[in-house]
Amino acid sequence: MAHDGERHVEAFLEMMVAERGLAPNSQAAYRRDLDDFADFLAPTPVHRAEERDIAAYMGDLAARGMAPRTAARKLSCLRQFHAFLFADGIRADNPAAGLDSPRLGRPLPKHLSEAEITALLDAARACEDMSGRRILVMLELLYGTGLRVSELLSLPLSAVARAGDGLIVRGKGGKERMVPLGAPARRAIEDWRAVRTPKESRWLFPAEGGKTTFSRSGVFRALDRLAIAAGIPPDRVSPHVLRHSFASHMLAHGADLRSLQQMLGHADIATTEIYTHVQDERLIDLVTRHHPLAKR
Repeated sequence: MAHDGERHVEAFLEMMVAERGLAPNSQAAYRRDLDDFADFLAPTPVHRAEERDIAAYMGDLAARGMAPRTAARKLSCLRQFHAFLFADGIRADNPAAGLDSPRLGRPLPKHLSEAEITALLDAARACEDMSGRRILVMLELLYGTGLRVSELLSLPLSAVARAGDGLIVRGKGGKERMVPLGAPARRAIEDWRAVRTPKESRWLFPAEGGKTTFSRSGVFRALDRLAIAAGIPPDRVSPHVLRHSFASHMLAHGADLRSLQQMLGHADIATTEIYTHVQDERLIDLVTRHHPLAKR
């Protein structure tokens, strides 16, 4: 049986064919666009997306190196899909309506400074209740490994029970990859395993009741609160910004692109090359500080 999100997608495509004469090739393109968004959004169904989810998805498209025209087409598809949901009374708003289309040129991924990451970690450690302990280990994993939020939330407890120095992560398209774990992340996981509830849940981050995983929206809300406590504007902090920060800081400290590609789970190294702006900045700084003619 189809999930609610899938049924809404099918109804939208049927409407586009019946009322707007959508050609078969265009229908297939719309379906691919919505499937791609659904994969990004999982486990949240597509008809429950928030504006920040769509904005994060657009950022992900940019980080993949997608052409602005292609990304703009995908955003147009999401606007029309959510306009359909609004018109049918399924939603009370269109979360894609207020988002700007991608501009020409390749935007650089937003990332936090190392000092800002430290401030977030300190703020999380200062909160000793269950929500504080949960967001601390989430932060250690998102920034310490570069996981996507969907990969984080889908981690089974068994993945960390046998983790050792690394995690086996199932990424996009069901592809598995090994993600190294640093000592802080391993300690945070062990501390969390000792207090997480319900104990019988198969998920590392279970929702209340334990049958499903903690929600994406819950992660965003927790990061908002953490950003405020750390003195950082909340709109600058998200799971994907933490992923971009991981990549940018790894390169700044000497990681090579091929290793970074493997850790991030990029199928094509061209996607990873968007982070070379960090290397460019480092070379400029090197010349500015050390070249004999730089101070003249």
